[in-house]
Amino acid sequence: YGGKVYEEFLPDLRGDKAVKMYKEMSMNDPVIGAVLYAIRTLVRQVDWTVREADDTPEAKACAEFVSECLFDDMEETWSDTLSEILSFLVFGFSTHEITYKIRRGPEQEDKRFKSRFKDNRIGWRGFPIRSQESLSDWDIDDEDGSVLGFYQMPPPSYGTRYIPGEKMLLFRADAHKGNPEGRSILRSSFVSYYYKKKIQTLEGVAISRDVAGIPTLEVPLQILSSNASSGEKAVLATMKDLVQRVGRDEYEGLVIPHEQMPDGSPSGYRLKLLSSGGRRPIDVNEIIKRYESRIAMSMLGEFILLGSESVGSFALADSKTALFAQALGTYLDSISSIINNEAIPRLMKLNNFPEACYPKLAYDDIETPDLAALSSSLASLVGAGVLTPDDKLEEWVREYGNLPATDTMSARMEPEPEADVLQEQIDQVYGEGEENEDV
Repeated sequence: YGGKVYEEFLPDLRGDKAVKMYKEMSMNDPVIGAVLYAIRTLVRQVDWTVREADDTPEAKACAEFVSECLFDDMEETWSDTLSEILSFLVFGFSTHEITYKIRRGPEQEDKRFKSRFKDNRIGWRGFPIRSQESLSDWDIDDEDGSVLGFYQMPPPSYGTRYIPGEKMLLFRADAHKGNPEGRSILRSSFVSYYYKKKIQTLEGVAISRDVAGIPTLEVPLQILSSNASSGEKAVLATMKDLVQRVGRDEYEGLVIPHEQMPDGSPSGYRLKLLSSGGRRPIDVNEIIKRYESRIAMSMLGEFILLGSESVGSFALADSKTALFAQALGTYLDSISSIINNEAIPRLMKLNNFPEACYPKLAYDDIETPDLAALSSSLASLVGAGVLTPDDKLEEWVREYGNLPATDTMSARMEPEPEADVLQEQIDQVYGEGEENEDV
């Protein structure tokens, strides 16, 4: 409504408030920060390639051109661009503007024309992010609900700018109901983060109070009366502020009236500790650990906590990391599909390439292949007669294990034949009983 999205039922997680909260969670919480760092590092080390549509020279030329534009000729590296794109995990969405340039060589001063290549083709200058904090309104089609563009108010001028849909790349962690703001992977951990933060704050206050005790300040009855003068009310406010500041910090120490007047009568002022410090019966540490576990669980990053309490087997860690890697695969699929469906076709059309040769952006496996487990499984399947080793199986194993491809110029080494088999071969060629030194 009015360019705003009201899908979220918690007011604190809508619009600007959501951006601020998710930014706080990602930057302040160590568990969330560790999981996000693991995601970024794993994704950035994945090998990306541009695959041609077919084996024709035209398709190979298109793939080479896109590879040049994406990996060799943008102002920011593809790795840094990926890091910006991955901000959709924190905020639920990430908007980027497609900027172009004419490839007129490296000697050009104007960035609109500066390129490593000099063929006058149109290439990508980059996919700069348009930060989530600067988002003002969405431009939504009233008929079909599609995103036509968005308005932003970026610093330092904070003027309104419009990014049309044909120049925009929108990455989302979840596209439920076509929501342009997606769904942050931190959404499910918000409640745990909220209570964990409150408990940590109370823990700090409790430690301070345990050291100093709970202060109690007695004051004259008159200044508590509703008929107290303005001066007496000011004294009461000062006393309240002083007693709240009692702690082992820079405010340690108070200046208050003496308990007795010069004539020995009570002044009405007295400071004492209501109780001394002591260990609370509630184990706050276990509560905080429980919330940290829930936070990691909501992001499929429980493996981050394995070993912190000397518990958790290797098999458990292996299964959890495998599930985490599968989740990362869905994020990579989302990124590559946006590039393949929106960025690459637009670039191809600007350069008048035929649609039949449009290439695709692809990525390699995230996890390192476990060749020991694979060899054990294959040995069992071959031994049981389920599989028969052949050239196709060998090619797949080489590709899966990142092993060198088969060299067509070299023949596979055959085992040495047994003596009786060799004699049979000699008899077949030269006749039975014949001897020949050349053989």
